[in-house]
Amino acid sequence: MKNKATSPGLLNEREKEILQRMSAGLSDQHIADALFLSLNTIKWYNRQIYSKLGVKSRTQAIARVKDLVLSESVSDGPLSSLPLARYHLPAQTLLFIGRSREITEVKQLLGTSRLLTLTGTGGIGKTRLALQMAAEVAGLFADGVCFVDLAPLSDHTLVAKTIAEALSIRENPSEPLKDTLKRELTQRELLLLIDNFEHVITEAPLLSALLATPSRLRVLVTSREPLHLAEEQEYPVPPLSLPDPEAVSVQDLLASEAGVLFVRRAQMTLPHFEVSETTAPLIGHICTRLHGLPLAIELAAARSKLLSPQALLQWLAGRGENTPLRLLAGTSRDMPPRQRTLRDSIEWSYNLLVEDEKRLLARMAIFRGGCTLEAIEHVCSEGLSLDVFDGLASLVDKNLVQQKEGPSAEPRFLMLEMIHEYARERLNASSEEATVRRRHAKYFVELAERAEPQLRLGGYDHWARRFEVDLDNMRAVLEGSFGSGDVVSGVRLAAALCLFWYGNGYHVEGYQWTQRFLARLDAVPLVYHPWFLLSAGHMAFLRDLDAGKQLFLRMLACARDLGNRQQVAWALAFLGYTMVAEPQAALPLVEESLALFRALKHQPGIAQALNIIGEIARHSGDDDRARGAYEECLAVLKQTGETRRIVYIYQNLSFIALHEDDAERARDLGRQGLELARTMHNRLEMAKALTALAGAIGTLGQAQHAVRFLGASERALERFGAFHQLNDKLEIDGIITALHAQLDKTTFQTLWDQGRKLALEQAVALALNE
Repeated sequence: MKNKATSPGLLNEREKEILQRMSAGLSDQHIADALFLSLNTIKWYNRQIYSKLGVKSRTQAIARVKDLVLSESVSDGPLSSLPLARYHLPAQTLLFIGRSREITEVKQLLGTSRLLTLTGTGGIGKTRLALQMAAEVAGLFADGVCFVDLAPLSDHTLVAKTIAEALSIRENPSEPLKDTLKRELTQRELLLLIDNFEHVITEAPLLSALLATPSRLRVLVTSREPLHLAEEQEYPVPPLSLPDPEAVSVQDLLASEAGVLFVRRAQMTLPHFEVSETTAPLIGHICTRLHGLPLAIELAAARSKLLSPQALLQWLAGRGENTPLRLLAGTSRDMPPRQRTLRDSIEWSYNLLVEDEKRLLARMAIFRGGCTLEAIEHVCSEGLSLDVFDGLASLVDKNLVQQKEGPSAEPRFLMLEMIHEYARERLNASSEEATVRRRHAKYFVELAERAEPQLRLGGYDHWARRFEVDLDNMRAVLEGSFGSGDVVSGVRLAAALCLFWYGNGYHVEGYQWTQRFLARLDAVPLVYHPWFLLSAGHMAFLRDLDAGKQLFLRMLACARDLGNRQQVAWALAFLGYTMVAEPQAALPLVEESLALFRALKHQPGIAQALNIIGEIARHSGDDDRARGAYEECLAVLKQTGETRRIVYIYQNLSFIALHEDDAERARDLGRQGLELARTMHNRLEMAKALTALAGAIGTLGQAQHAVRFLGASERALERFGAFHQLNDKLEIDGIITALHAQLDKTTFQTLWDQGRKLALEQAVALALNE
């Protein structure tokens, strides 16, 4: 048999491929994965190889290959290129799902870089990806792949010794170990895979020294932060792909890497675990809440033996004792200690920070939904010995904080939810929590007050987008003002958010906040009452004009007591609006308001008063006066740049055109308003603009489209928790009545339901004939 084995013809190409990988130290499962074969197929091939080589085991086969290589006299023999069985990759005991794109990208980078570092937060799957990739490329290196695990080290000076031991290189007493490594590696064509470098990173220059030799050495490193070496190519390992959060079917879930990992891991605990159309969305939300983090998903899925997906999702949303970090604790005894629980994984990274970095991370836990550089500087920098930007850069490097692009390309910084929870625990345990919370409230109150005047000018789009991304921070300030006793901060913020709540569709939420603060307003100094009452009145009159009227009357009285003419003018204008059904009483109030605004040269107020005069005139049927007021208002708005109100005026003028039976002009005005709303990315105004356009096209013979647009608008407003103003609601009721006259009841309802199923963007595109 041995004589036969020396003949190259005995092993076919597939058997050579398998033997080559076997000799490089790959396990049967790694070989199966690399060659896209089943494990049983690989085992069958192994038996054929053993038989042809005249051996009985893997060890004997590898030894036989070594003998053949050493006895070959020509370099192009079929087995002479097989690597010696120098090293072994550790078997992957954890599930490896997907990552095909990442493997392709890492292979490409390794082909052009001698030092490649896979970075990412703990539990992102760096080691798994590195091992899988190494298994697939092992055959490209004559001396295979050598795996070095640095996790057990507590002393960075032992890195060189650990690498030497993995390479089976003995120390030479007559020369430094680094020189011995350099000399030995010069003779090898090798991939050195070094795992968990982050806690001994001060020894990273050793790799530069090893790579400086004229060898065919390549180094693949995993680390929670980059090594910052000149020749280093960094590759941030992304989370697993997630299902579409909008609608998750079984098919959608299993098309995502995170979904497949959850199901596979759950089945390891509960063999009969199955996904249904009911549980697929729940599992999708679990994976999304865990940010596609493999370790977190596996730890969560392991709980499937005790918790249904619905119960698991509820637990993940818990606070107090039922926290995600408590839930995501593993029971696998063969897991590395730093990954037996998600807390262990995070704590491993936390303990590598210097003290001021730890304080900065804990302080940043006060933010919700991320924050800007400016916010971090104002809220977190006090008393730190390090520069806050240097500290932040270090936290980003260590993957404890992530950097994303915010509105206007401004960077924002946030933490994964589990890291945020851990940091919040640290903040709560410190003596700084109350101080940091006060600074957080102060910053966002002052930010909102600084932005509020711009919301009535050309800055609405910018500041509304900024408020959207910081909405969770502002909600935290509002809620915290009740618990901390600092009701003044909450009242000031609720006042400053008035136009944002109103213009971006947070009508229900704004009403709820202002109602809560109204009950505590007596504890707040009088100077803060008028603007807050303006905000509360706005939120109230969308539901009940009389409730709004009472609040504007209170505002008027306060403003007069304080002698603030601008506040008096605003109170008069909106008081007049709440009396829209009594034009004889309402118009004098708004005209007085307009005169005050003109005297103050306050352009936003002039535009508001003119708009309200138009509203009162339209409600009473005086379309000529209404048109005149709207057009004068439009001229002012083009000077101030208040695009949001320009959209309103286009809608109002469209309604006037419908009254005058000029449907084509109504359609053109409706489209102008809709296009401008889309340019602003204001979903509320897009939804409202659809209704004015629906009235026009319904009159022009497109009743079916009109009904669909009304259905789409209704559904969008429901999702926002928003309402039409009284005047607009009366117009829309009239449009619906006219459309009912053109269609039978069943057809109308069918079309309406179809519209409710349209995404808002779809409806807008259809309305603009796109």
